[in-house]
Amino acid sequence: MGASEGSGSGVSVPAKPAPKRLESVVIRFAGDSGDGMQLTGSQFTNTSALAGNDIATLPDFPAEIRAPAGTLPGVSGFQVHFSSGDVFTPGDDPDVLVAMNAAALKVNLSTLPKGRIVIVNTDGFDAANLSKSGYARNPLEDGSLDGYQAIMVPLSTLTGKALEGSSLSAKERLRSKNFYALGIMYWLYSRSMEPTEAWIRKQFAKKPEIMEANLTVLKAGYAYALASELFQSRYEVPAAPQAPGLYRNISGNKATALGFYAASVKSGLPLFLGSYPITPASDILGELAKLKPQGVITFQAEDEIAAICSAIGASFGGSLALTTTSGPGLALKAEALGLAITTELPLVVVNVQRGGPSTGLPTKTEQSDLLQALCGRNGESPVAVVAAQTPGDCFAAAFEACRIALVHMTPVVLLTDGYLANGSEPWPVPRVEDLPPIPVKFRTDPAGFQPFSRDPDTLARPWVRPGTPGLEHRIGGLEHQDGSGNVSYDPANHERMTRLREEKIARIARDIPPAEVFGDASGDLLVVGWGGTHGALHAATLKARREGMKVSHMHLRHLNPMPANTGEVLRSFRKVLVAELNRGQLDLLLRARFLVDTVLLSKMQGQPFSVQEIVDAMGKAVAGRPVEAPLRLDGPGNGAAAAGE
Repeated sequence: MGASEGSGSGVSVPAKPAPKRLESVVIRFAGDSGDGMQLTGSQFTNTSALAGNDIATLPDFPAEIRAPAGTLPGVSGFQVHFSSGDVFTPGDDPDVLVAMNAAALKVNLSTLPKGRIVIVNTDGFDAANLSKSGYARNPLEDGSLDGYQAIMVPLSTLTGKALEGSSLSAKERLRSKNFYALGIMYWLYSRSMEPTEAWIRKQFAKKPEIMEANLTVLKAGYAYALASELFQSRYEVPAAPQAPGLYRNISGNKATALGFYAASVKSGLPLFLGSYPITPASDILGELAKLKPQGVITFQAEDEIAAICSAIGASFGGSLALTTTSGPGLALKAEALGLAITTELPLVVVNVQRGGPSTGLPTKTEQSDLLQALCGRNGESPVAVVAAQTPGDCFAAAFEACRIALVHMTPVVLLTDGYLANGSEPWPVPRVEDLPPIPVKFRTDPAGFQPFSRDPDTLARPWVRPGTPGLEHRIGGLEHQDGSGNVSYDPANHERMTRLREEKIARIARDIPPAEVFGDASGDLLVVGWGGTHGALHAATLKARREGMKVSHMHLRHLNPMPANTGEVLRSFRKVLVAELNRGQLDLLLRARFLVDTVLLSKMQGQPFSVQEIVDAMGKAVAGRPVEAPLRLDGPGNGAAAAGE
């Protein structure tokens, strides 16, 4: 750029050498839950998406609304992986750690490989912060950062200086320090500040003092990085090649909401959501509520039971009906879901999974509700189960869940998880005209009508809007007589209806695509997964194949019924490794249904798989070595370990 360098924001300082090109970078922002790390990460993500990078993110925040400041449980993090090539995960380890205080450093330093960059807010390492985070000595002074590229920046002090003369209080000024850090990172990775500047102006248009403070601090951080001698190099990550089209950065919950709205458009049905807010599913309710001008009806119920019952009522009335929740809420909805099953009404129940049991880990991810979705009700009560694979794929999975529910007249459970719900990626926005229609027929002819007569192919019963002349019929939770729908206690009829409901779900397998295998159709090892583990498993398979392993990957979207060729695929490989974020629920199903010997890789830490731990498990499985270490009972909180031995 010659003798000076500009950011597009009026910054002009002597230039430094041209940026070094990198293929990909992983950054982790970490600080107190009140430090704005989610906002900082989101802004960096959106800016990188606008620059044309492929991205994947991992927001990681405490369950408490306001966790104690400066403590380890209060640390909030946001990891973003941006690249000039395809990105499948948020990255195993960060290349850069931005630590806003001592607790953030202590929680995250172990994940940062030696030689990489750690940017530290030195103002967050006073005696109080060190004490709260459990440091006996200051890690900035005792050699803890030896071997890292440690960049010491007094962010709080510099933020205060940048805002000298502001009408804001000292406390209000310090809230902008995350934008100072963001300005530094924008310079370091050659990002434009203009998208964030536009966002600040829009977000704080009614609070001009705060708007100006944030803009000032953002530019000050950029100028500081540009003028200081702290950084030996500056970097840039070129845009990733992408097919032509309209793209947007989207989270899983937003994609889920849009998928439901698209299904409403393509089916011609009004959309109704009855929901009770619960982490991490609440954003779906918020996103659909924004579509009220488009005719979407949302009802925030007083509890989970009321939420699903309102949705069942909407389905009975002829709407595309939904209810959203997480695992604890799905438990409360179980009885009413059984009502939807026995009345054979279309309904989509979304379970955005989190760690359990009970309240468990409400802001962390897990895949522990698969068996709950399949079997977590009284009686023989089968439902279809569909699982999304990536944040953007939540759109397609939501659309597919609605299609199955409407075509087959059945409740469908859609499984996503906290990682998918809060994570984001670039998403090619589909054209509405390119989406397949969802055919819906309401019975209007009273001649020969029986409420539980069935379509010969799908076994779906007729759907009748209330008030249709001559089509009045009984409906409720008691067993129905085959055909007439009258209440029946006949033993043989109950068994027939039970088998019919089961067969109706089984026939959905005729209406779904076969399972696909990435890699060879047969070989030494097949790794199998479902849901949000897709990116890590796909990336691990790519890496293992580059290293010469004969490994392939099958990921299941449809979990009940499974694709018709599932058993054939499983039996085509010498060994099968099942990887899931639970204690082996899919593994149990595959072993029971297809009588295949499998190897399990499970994880329940509230975090997604890393690529390397899957690659390591693949190598062990091929070699016939144990994949999982046995449980140690002398771990944290037990006996010797608790005593410090």
